[in-house]
Amino acid sequence: MSTSEAQRTNASPDPISGDLIGSGVEGGVGDQVRAWLQRVRGGEMGALPAIGGFIVLSILFSILSPFFLTERNFANLMTQAATLVMLGMALVFVILLGEIDLSAGVTAGVTMCIFIVLVNVQGFNWIVALAIAFATGLLIGTFIGFFVARVGIPSFVVTLGLFLGLQGLELMIIGSGGLYRVQIPEILAIQNANLPVWAGWAMLAIMIAISATTSFWDRARRARAGVPNRAIALVWIKLGVIAVLGGVAVYILNQDRGQSIKAVQGVPIVVPIVLLILWLGTFVLDRTRYGRYIYAIGGNAEAARRAGVKVVLIRWTAFIVCSGLAVVAGLFSISKVGSVDAAAGRDLVLSGVAAAVVGGVSLFGGRGRLLHAAIGALVIAVITNGLGLLNLPAGVNYAVTGGVLILAATVDALSRVRAGGAIRT
Repeated sequence: MSTSEAQRTNASPDPISGDLIGSGVEGGVGDQVRAWLQRVRGGEMGALPAIGGFIVLSILFSILSPFFLTERNFANLMTQAATLVMLGMALVFVILLGEIDLSAGVTAGVTMCIFIVLVNVQGFNWIVALAIAFATGLLIGTFIGFFVARVGIPSFVVTLGLFLGLQGLELMIIGSGGLYRVQIPEILAIQNANLPVWAGWAMLAIMIAISATTSFWDRARRARAGVPNRAIALVWIKLGVIAVLGGVAVYILNQDRGQSIKAVQGVPIVVPIVLLILWLGTFVLDRTRYGRYIYAIGGNAEAARRAGVKVVLIRWTAFIVCSGLAVVAGLFSISKVGSVDAAAGRDLVLSGVAAAVVGGVSLFGGRGRLLHAAIGALVIAVITNGLGLLNLPAGVNYAVTGGVLILAATVDALSRVRAGGAIRT
């Protein structure tokens, strides 16, 4: 192995290394820090700009508004971000391929229209109606995947057509000006109810246990395969960070944030649901052949095809996964709003793309993680939440969010140039 190969750090897992998670530069903690700094100087900043933006915005809004750092607003921020986090994670699966799904938000909306009409009008059991809604979302993803992967139509064109067509379907299902209230306690509880105080701490303990088990499992697999491992100290550092940040978040959320005699406390139910899906999606992308093939196709589809990757199938299924997760985002949205109308989901997709890009997922494909999209969604949620607390008009919110998106896309483009990508002439 050459020196340059030994010092190389993969931005994404190696698709030809079996089912082992990519580990990058080996060595001690100091070696890891130096390698990370080298990657940053080379343009591979990942979610670093988004994390910096999140910190700066949080400090700014905490100074401008005395309500920003309150327990109540912290819980509101978690629930406000949940829909955007989920849609951003859904879009990561297709963005990693260098594709786009402009219909994801409307897919969320139309499936929720079907769901609520089946329950409120047709009298279906809500579980059966929800299963039909999910099946519809998967069917939409299958339709998109067929025309993109098999027929070869650009994803922008196919999904733009569905973005318009599904809005028409919403109007036919709900009716112009129509609105249905969500009256299912189990659905409303997702965004409006909280875990018991003890369950929040139990959730944190489970998170730490799962993270530790996954980390040591990865190390054992690499050891059996004769592949070097990173320093064990990095595992303990990661677990320590999860414990500290998670402990602070659970402690804050377990404080009474009610404004009446009845106590309102506990982690919102939507939080563990999002974390579970985040972990499952990350596991698939990092620790399965399917996930590494997605990265490989996004990096160089022709090279992946020559290496034996079934490019058509992977691209097809990625759109199915995206649409399926979009249905979950729609479920979070109607739980928060408490109603469904004919415009459901129209304004979601662009915010979902913005969340992924702001978080550091490259629109050029092959680089990014689900966690990056979640961080980007939190940045956008902080902007919306903070500007709302300052009573600024919605136009300012759109302008600031748009500016952040353009800045993030510029950073992505410049980082690719610094990392050796093509320079436009």
